[in-house]
Amino acid sequence: MANDSREPELMQKIVSLCKRRGFVFQSSEIYGGLKSAYDYGPMGIELKRNLMNEWWTFMVHSREDVVGLESSIVMHPSVWKSSGHLANFKDPLVDCLVCQERFRADKAPKLAEGAPAPLTFSDKGRAKLGEEKVKQLLEAAGTSGAQLKRDGLTIHGLVAGDRGYVCPNCGSPLLSKEKDFSGMFRTSLGPVDPILGLVTAVKEGALAGKSDKELRELAEEALSPSAVYLRPETAQGMFVQFMNVQQSQSMKVPFGIAQMGKSFRNEITVEHFIFRSCEFEQMEMEFFCFPGEGPKYLEYWKEQRLLWWKGLGLKPEKLRFRQHGEDELAHYSDGCFDVEYEFPWGWDELEGIASRTDYDLKAHSTGSGKKLDYFDAEATDPATGKQGYRFVPHVVEPAAGATRGVLAVLCDAYDEELDESGQVARTVLRLHPRLAPYKVAILPLVKKDDALVERARQVTSEFLSAGIAAKYDEQHTIGKRYARHDEIGTPYCLTIDAQTLEDETITIRYRDDKRQERIRVSEAVTVVQNALRTGRL
Repeated sequence: MANDSREPELMQKIVSLCKRRGFVFQSSEIYGGLKSAYDYGPMGIELKRNLMNEWWTFMVHSREDVVGLESSIVMHPSVWKSSGHLANFKDPLVDCLVCQERFRADKAPKLAEGAPAPLTFSDKGRAKLGEEKVKQLLEAAGTSGAQLKRDGLTIHGLVAGDRGYVCPNCGSPLLSKEKDFSGMFRTSLGPVDPILGLVTAVKEGALAGKSDKELRELAEEALSPSAVYLRPETAQGMFVQFMNVQQSQSMKVPFGIAQMGKSFRNEITVEHFIFRSCEFEQMEMEFFCFPGEGPKYLEYWKEQRLLWWKGLGLKPEKLRFRQHGEDELAHYSDGCFDVEYEFPWGWDELEGIASRTDYDLKAHSTGSGKKLDYFDAEATDPATGKQGYRFVPHVVEPAAGATRGVLAVLCDAYDEELDESGQVARTVLRLHPRLAPYKVAILPLVKKDDALVERARQVTSEFLSAGIAAKYDEQHTIGKRYARHDEIGTPYCLTIDAQTLEDETITIRYRDDKRQERIRVSEAVTVVQNALRTGRL
């Protein structure tokens, strides 16, 4: 019987499976690894590309009103000035004075001023050290620690301060001051090393008795001539190329521009495996529409995007919309919804759908001095009542995370079947057939039988010639091979045996229910093609 529960250790099992079966590896692992950096192995890159190809098919190839774009990762720095990223793409950084956890203040657990703030630790040793640290901090602040009481792993006696939040790791209200932390990666472009100019400017400033703030300003001035940034999102490339795309393709509003690609954010906190990392991939589309039509298309794309995620096989009860409150909305937005998935740690964002009004095109028009508008000769200008309407399009943006999508698919597909004693009898990834790295595995029953091997190789070639990702596999017993392909989500296994050589039939095994039946070898490709087309095994 399948196990539908989601134990706390589910993420550990998925991480283990990802390494064991070649989905995701820690980057630079032989050098100790790099936090927040991951490499996608043979199975992982296939899964991710399949997911992104499904998005592209749904958003671009199945429509007439959306076209694609691939913009540069490094763009003119004025792009980020006009978009507001240089000024506003900063997070409030805070350090916990007790456990030393570093976190974003706006993501910390909320707690009303004066409310009890118990501190909780993972073991008694850390709890004892935490108690000593709290007493030291209170003494340094001239406050008595007599009210403190440690009960096992929890320390009682503190209350929340006026900030309204506590440490997400231990729950402490004893925190450092908030500091602005830039989320953009800066680098230099050009043949001249800016470090020499930086050193010279700072040395001269120090000799002149400049303050720390003034020295920082001198350093920024020395770096700025060659400074460029790795893009924190793919969206801005679509905005700055709006006119080129619209005019070259004769697109009529409403229409969309879609893009997939890597983005980079210098995150304060990286967490939950590949869910939040500094290097990630996005799948975004900017849909340009008439002024006033943003709310209509916001509703339209909400439903379309939820339909797509469900179509990948994600359980409907694990998906929901969360509307952004007024305090969460950007000043230019008139509506935003998140598609959330219930991950093992709780509900979290999978995709955002936002109505951005005309902010982006106007900002880049002002910054560049170029017109970014659209003229419809057939539409009526609402201001004059005359035919012919020139306007700056409004934008609705569905923005999905490809790497988060991969993790959601893995979490949703992971299943364990138990035997009568309650032990795990089988681990299986119940992936949608089109997402599976391999669609079919061809297995000779005995690898030492040359005739079986030759026929199995022929069948494999037939699948590859049909454009179907197939895997010839002869290593280990047939049972171990079945188990291996269950764990990587292969929908079908085809076994070549002695009977195949006699009557040209083959045993097909279905992943989800382990059902087996004989079919003709000539039918095998068609059976798998039908599953890929319908999405059903």
